[in-house]
Amino acid sequence: MTDDELRAEVEGWLAEHWRGLPAHHESFGRDPRSEWLGKVRDAGWAVPRWPVDRWGRGLSNEQARIVERAFAAVGAPGAGQDRSNLWANTALAHAADGFREEIVPRLLAGEVGMCLLYSEPGAGSDLAAIRTRADKVPDEEGGGWRVTGQKVWTSGAAVADYGMLIARTDWDVPKHRGISFFFLPMKQPGVEVRPLRQITDEAHFNEVFITDAFVPDDHLLGPLNGGWGVLQTALAYERSVMGDAARGPRSGAGGPKGDHSLLGLAREAGRIDDPVVRQQVAQAIAWRTLNRLNTARAKAELAQGTSSPIMSLGKLAMSRILHEEARVRTLLLGAESLLQGPDHPRAEDANFLALNAYFTSIGGGTDQIQRNIIGERVLGLPREPEVDRALPFREVRAG
Repeated sequence: MTDDELRAEVEGWLAEHWRGLPAHHESFGRDPRSEWLGKVRDAGWAVPRWPVDRWGRGLSNEQARIVERAFAAVGAPGAGQDRSNLWANTALAHAADGFREEIVPRLLAGEVGMCLLYSEPGAGSDLAAIRTRADKVPDEEGGGWRVTGQKVWTSGAAVADYGMLIARTDWDVPKHRGISFFFLPMKQPGVEVRPLRQITDEAHFNEVFITDAFVPDDHLLGPLNGGWGVLQTALAYERSVMGDAARGPRSGAGGPKGDHSLLGLAREAGRIDDPVVRQQVAQAIAWRTLNRLNTARAKAELAQGTSSPIMSLGKLAMSRILHEEARVRTLLLGAESLLQGPDHPRAEDANFLALNAYFTSIGGGTDQIQRNIIGERVLGLPREPEVDRALPFREVRAG
């Protein structure tokens, strides 16, 4: 199929089916857009780079971008999930055949609420130090796994159907080699979710207490004790999402709607002719543009099945961009930024964005961890020293 024929097909399909969406949605939990996303999936537009027998169309990266641009031109969501849907991409790459056929179509249609069960109170930046355990249930007792432990900083846990969980399954090997990766059913006895209040006065994050929760055998992704490799796939997609986009203002009005939001605020504040302001706004826009190009390159590698450490560049860059844009926004507002409340929407948005920027600096691996990854895997610098890396995990000292 030529590019022109593909463009005509996707534009014709959108003209026939796309009628807009009535409701806003959150990134976690069940997606109210599921009916539309199901149509996109069934037509093969959701994952155009995937093979035809895997819900896709087998398109090249260049032709897949034609599909994505056509969807973007009319504001229709759902295309390009082969570069952005961390849940479906992880399951496609690592789930057992039967579970893959069941879960991936539902993930592409947003029918399944998901969360990430990685970090623990004693294992944040060093995820390989996790102590949540998964113990095998003997086959004569029904098989599966029993999971006990605690996770923290889990977005969407209260509404999730499944959690992508890492748990220790072998305590007698070095820490990276005794971890397994599971899809844990969240709606069961033994899973308790407690919200954590954030600096923005929201509670998107949670701590999750797990006591003898059950995981079926076919919900193990990848090989037993090979979960660290599965985790790298999942983290690469998570960082690609965090490096490509960021949450806007809580109010939904008066805040950033794209790269030119600071320009709009500079005009409103009457400071668009100030050369210092113009320089700082231009620098922020330049960083956004450069990061978008870098992320597009890394996502192209991901779509070809390569877990790219370049994703850490985009994730780290977005952290800096958000903090810098918040600083410039506060500079533009001046004393107005000291105000708060619905009567002062510009200040309200500026303060929220300044506080919420820390989400990207911490979630998905802190800025410091991203610098380590970039140094070691992109620049080829020596590894950070780890005195316990080769020890059997049960011999690792813990506070």
